[in-house]
Amino acid sequence: MIVRRHAPFTALFIILTILAIAPLLAVLGYTFFENGTLSFESLLSVLQNNSIVETMQNSLLLGLYVIAFTTCIALPLAIIRTKTFLVKSEWLDIVFIIPFMTPPYIGSMGWILFMQHNGYYEQLFSAEAPFSFFSVAGMVFIMSMHLYPFLYLMLKNALMRIDGSFQDATLIYGGNPVLNWIRVILPLLISSYIMAALLVFIKTLAEFGTPVTFGKRIGYDVFTTEIHAYLSRWPINISAATSLSLVLLTVCMVIWYIQNIISHKYTYGIHSGKSASSSQPKDSLSIRIFSTGYVLIILGLSIGVPYFSIIATSLLKVRGEPLSFNNLTISHYEELFTIGSSSFTALMNSINFAFVASTIAVLIGFCIALYVRDAKRKPQQLLDFTSLLSNIIPGIIFVVGLILFWNAAWLPTTVYNTNWMPILTYIVLFLPYSVQYTKSALSQLHPSIHHSNAVFAQNNRMILLKVWLPLLGQGILAGWMMTFIISMRELVGSLLILPPSVETSATFIYSQFEQGDVSKGMAMAVITVLLTVLCIFLIELLQRKALHTQ
Repeated sequence: MIVRRHAPFTALFIILTILAIAPLLAVLGYTFFENGTLSFESLLSVLQNNSIVETMQNSLLLGLYVIAFTTCIALPLAIIRTKTFLVKSEWLDIVFIIPFMTPPYIGSMGWILFMQHNGYYEQLFSAEAPFSFFSVAGMVFIMSMHLYPFLYLMLKNALMRIDGSFQDATLIYGGNPVLNWIRVILPLLISSYIMAALLVFIKTLAEFGTPVTFGKRIGYDVFTTEIHAYLSRWPINISAATSLSLVLLTVCMVIWYIQNIISHKYTYGIHSGKSASSSQPKDSLSIRIFSTGYVLIILGLSIGVPYFSIIATSLLKVRGEPLSFNNLTISHYEELFTIGSSSFTALMNSINFAFVASTIAVLIGFCIALYVRDAKRKPQQLLDFTSLLSNIIPGIIFVVGLILFWNAAWLPTTVYNTNWMPILTYIVLFLPYSVQYTKSALSQLHPSIHHSNAVFAQNNRMILLKVWLPLLGQGILAGWMMTFIISMRELVGSLLILPPSVETSATFIYSQFEQGDVSKGMAMAVITVLLTVLCIFLIELLQRKALHTQ
């Protein structure tokens, strides 16, 4: 009876152990054990290496720079969206998500094509850029243009939760409105801001796409690119890669711990019977002009410029010739959809791998979400935390761990160097999306549904088919789409674990960009971006439909 009662937890925990815990243990084991004995030599040699120390400094400074710049972008946007006439323009939130959902390496390539010598900036304005874009500042700018939506949404939601009576009280109190806002409203944002800023820091440390495309050009090495270099450049140095992975893991876990402490310390309870919206005076013409102009500038820089470069390059007939109607062609798209071509094969590989991975991930995520629910018991909390590990820990660490674990000599069989390896990698990296979307849908159900299920619990299979699946269907589908689109454009794992002679859309784009055949790569990038945008709108429609049906 006891075994049967604990069977769901045991089965799910075994699955998560194989998927997430075992690869992390493999990284730790390879770092600290040599020939079966405990050894710190590998880790110490990495920490004493001057170039590695410089890489660590580069990564940490980059994280701080990106936090500062994303704050400068996101805070004014959040204020504009909640305190001006644009408060009702909910469609803007969907548009602001597009840069965050665009693969970072594609956005970086777009900016490189725009700002490089004889690039689109020089062609459009008939002049060289007045500043050096190819610098650390340019790298910070590109990464901030990708990450600002994350911080913006957190700050906007926090501002909307702050009761309007607080702002009314500042007007009654008198004094300088700006100082009152800083004294009253700003402290209420501390918890949300710190949580979001530290997550931006972790995402910056974990980012691979921009550092490998842009950072490599300016000689700015960070954690992820250095780990990738140790695993892909001869002579391969696995011990250095695992040691550096462990350092990155430690930094991220420390930041995650600090974020939890500070967010709890500065969390404010807001209780009032008044509406959350404060009465707003009619915006002056200058505020309307500034708000509209600021939003358009940010959208132009984060979406307009990189997307223009990508689309224009995908249509070029002869690269190096000026952008003109005579130099445009759709032949790269024709080749992309020609059965048997390398680009078509890569696209189909991506779709097939992502389809299988997202389907398996959504099944596992569905089972985990049903078991975890509100996570009140310790086993539920343990499963919940384990299922979200790949959201906390940089993906490249899991990729290193998967390579080590599935190459272990004691395994009777392995998926390494087969088509199942990228599928398994995508499941590990993106399982949290399936879990979170299903949990979100589950949390919106009334408790009486759980009680009624308990009454009719004689047939669990019928309850699953007739109750849970219909009610959670929209959340499950949204999780599937999110997992599918992110898996389809994943880069770092694909570069390291794909079998020989197998390419995906991400590796095809990267290899074509590096080898100089940029137009073919950008045609693939356009298709990837279109699929991404389509999925964003479909997920948004599903979420809005779910809200209306409550």
